[in-house]
Amino acid sequence: MIQGVKDGFVDFHEAKLHYTDCGSGRVIVLLHGFPENLHIWDRFATALSKNFRVIAIDLPGFGNSDCIGYVHTMELMAEGVHAVMRHLKLRRYVIAGHSMGGYVGLAFAEHFRENLSGLCLFHSTAYPDSEVKKTERSRTIAAIKKRPLQYLKSFAANLFADSRNVHFKELNNIVSTASPRGIVAALEGMKMRPGREVVLKFAPFPVLFIWGKKDKLLNYEDLLPQAETPRRSEVLLLENAGHLGFYEEPEESFNALKSFANKCFRNGGRFVTKNKSNGI
Repeated sequence: MIQGVKDGFVDFHEAKLHYTDCGSGRVIVLLHGFPENLHIWDRFATALSKNFRVIAIDLPGFGNSDCIGYVHTMELMAEGVHAVMRHLKLRRYVIAGHSMGGYVGLAFAEHFRENLSGLCLFHSTAYPDSEVKKTERSRTIAAIKKRPLQYLKSFAANLFADSRNVHFKELNNIVSTASPRGIVAALEGMKMRPGREVVLKFAPFPVLFIWGKKDKLLNYEDLLPQAETPRRSEVLLLENAGHLGFYEEPEESFNALKSFANKCFRNGGRFVTKNKSNGI
């Protein structure tokens, strides 16, 4: 647990959503990926809380948040995020979403864009699943229903460029706590999500893309064209990162996110010269 953090729950669709709240000032919302929970962001939340108020949320079916149904669409998860922020009486903020959290951030941007000062897609994409990817998710659902622990033990290795990363055990512990029901509901939701390139095209807020050149799940070269879509965007390509830049290249990732958030909150979101940022 982060020092000085407040823990809370919000009622949503007859379920409970869990969040943490630390720091003060302008607000950054951190959304975890699949099949993680909010503790994936602990180091970032601690570092960012020196300059911002940081809200991290367990998406439905993960961490200490309840499952809501058999399918958790990205729209449903975005409504959950909005419910947490309404509960906290917060109206404007930057959202940073890792992988699935980025899909949720895009759904949020489609339905609640007036609340966004900026959006960071962290190892994520606005593109929908290909038919091949949908088939792969269906196979994963079948595997989870039969042997959930076996799947979870093997999953973490695919997220790192090098599974010998010093944080591999920590990530594996986080992933291994995920509930099979939550995993299946999220997979079903990701499988049916639409492409949201149009959300990027008409985004009235800046967008930061962070991708890893050694990502085994997303090929950054295939994703680059979407970075040209928003009116205001930045791209950070991490040379030695797979799907977990905040673990594999934490200082560069942190500096980029902090600088981006500062610009989103300054001068109506117009980009200005970068400030020197503190490392993690």
